Amino acid sequence: MAYFDSASSAPLHPVARQALLASLDEGWADPARLYREGRRARMLLDAAREAAAEAVGCRADELVFTSSGTRAVHSGVAGVLAGRRRAGRHLIVSSVEHSSVLHAAEVHEAGGGTVTHVLVDRSGAVSAPSFAEALRPDTALACLQSANHEVGTEQPVAEVAAGCREAGVPLLVDAAQSLGWGRVDGDWSVLTGSAHKWGGPSGVGLLVVRKGVRFAAQGPADERESGRAAGFENIPAIVAAAASLRAVRAEAAAESVRLRELTERIRTRVPALVPDVEVVGHPERRLPGVVTFSCLYVDGETLLHELDRAGFSVSSGSSCTSSTLTPSHVLRAMGVLSEGNVRVSLPAGTAEEDVERFLAVLPGAVAAVREKLGAPAPAAVVREDALVVDALGKRCPIPVIELAKVIADVPVGGTVRVLSDDEAARLDIPAWCEMRGQEYVGEETAERGSAYVVRRVG
Repeated sequence: MAYFDSASSAPLHPVARQALLASLDEGWADPARLYREGRRARMLLDAAREAAAEAVGCRADELVFTSSGTRAVHSGVAGVLAGRRRAGRHLIVSSVEHSSVLHAAEVHEAGGGTVTHVLVDRSGAVSAPSFAEALRPDTALACLQSANHEVGTEQPVAEVAAGCREAGVPLLVDAAQSLGWGRVDGDWSVLTGSAHKWGGPSGVGLLVVRKGVRFAAQGPADERESGRAAGFENIPAIVAAAASLRAVRAEAAAESVRLRELTERIRTRVPALVPDVEVVGHPERRLPGVVTFSCLYVDGETLLHELDRAGFSVSSGSSCTSSTLTPSHVLRAMGVLSEGNVRVSLPAGTAEEDVERFLAVLPGAVAAVREKLGAPAPAAVVREDALVVDALGKRCPIPVIELAKVIADVPVGGTVRVLSDDEAARLDIPAWCEMRGQEYVGEETAERGSAYVVRRVG
């Protein structure tokens, strides 16, 4: 098997495994106690904090360990919003943030706060000027990920941080995807990370709050982790997390060059090998190991199963996967094709041979899925002014397949109305039009679902 899903969780780094096993015998005691075992545990915890702080680029007393990256995000957002309540209750997030940030924003909004979602371009990037425009006198906090978890696009954190600093607004950066590759540039105020993203053990997160940032921890607190992360510290896991972060940083420069070449190979060759594919994400400003593409007329879940049987573990932001009935919020915000989506995220050490094998297997896997779907004959009727395709009750990618089957029967300048109650059609039909050079007229309300109107250009 070739594991190509490190953006979800990276394999445990050998250094993390070694540190975890070693510290199980030394770091089990309560680090708050004064006896010998407690002092030994405290030394391990302090050393891990110093190592993590050096990697992040902050003071050791600004960093606390949490039970996960999600917990770090939730604590960071809630703590800053509470600490700056007098400044206002306005929160800014980008539209492609990780779900942990968006969930925190939903809680804030449900409690009476206001939230602005800054839009992104088709590469998944925000612009610093548009982010600055969202700042208001009552803005308490702004959030921006360092790099996107689905398409790998890196965000202009330094420029956005400068604008936030000028406005006196703290910026929280979710650095889960990028921290293993290097420090986050810019004058950010709060930072979060997750150890299992860089090859550390799961169950360890980082929360950094710069000195001077108003912060009020929410929920019951205790004496642990400066009162910002309640509960007994998992010292063996924390030691392993810090050790692996230092180790991957030492390897990052060389491995970044190698993985970037491999993902560039995938970005370049997939459209040549597989027809009707859209590669998404920024072509240059992206994480070294992530490449994402979407395939027309393909069911995402079926494609993942095909690739799994062929020996490849990949993930998908497609609305056709079993975990969701709606398209990925990231792909939706970007306005790109979501059906048949595949995210390849290469872990450190990925062999060139495995990438070549993936490129050899992918065309057959996509063709097999398309053949299984059978491109069903569309249920079409002719109206006086347009062709109507009834795709009600059918899930992606069927509405787009049926549209593609009838477009040649429409005279140039004529229109097709695709009736669909599938949420993915709202994203996939406009994306198909752009890929095929047809005109997307718009969406109309229908008796059931929506009618998506397409005009044939040529």
